[in-house]
Amino acid sequence: MSRVSTYLNFMGQAEEALNFYASVFGTQIEGEIARMGDMPSGDGGTQLTDHEKKLVAHAVLPIVAGHVLMGTDMLESMGHELRIGNNTTINLEIDDRAETERIYGALSEGGSESSGLSQMPWAYWGVTLDRYGIRWMFNCYAAA
Repeated sequence: MSRVSTYLNFMGQAEEALNFYASVFGTQIEGEIARMGDMPSGDGGTQLTDHEKKLVAHAVLPIVAGHVLMGTDMLESMGHELRIGNNTTINLEIDDRAETERIYGALSEGGSESSGLSQMPWAYWGVTLDRYGIRWMFNCYAAA
């Protein structure tokens, strides 16, 4: 089922913040928290410290009326910098890869900071900043 959620970026405080929001909304984080150390490492990429390996790569928290917050920690060692404009993202979970590619392409046109769409361990994923400065994330769970 397709849905829209809000994706939040933090600098080392994702788990703390999501636990706080869970207490506010009386809910619990869904499933296991994916840790940075669980993610595949790229060839020649930055090696994560033991501390960074424990940070949140991805977590999901239902809040109200079917809406969920998702969150991650950004990594300073990878050049990430948290700022207004990249701290909150509209996350689209679309059931169809072709529709994901269509919408991604349309929102990317005239925009900047596009990652491209690629298969990740959890989904067919990508992020783009549209021409109006709004960040959109895509997670398509449909098979290729």
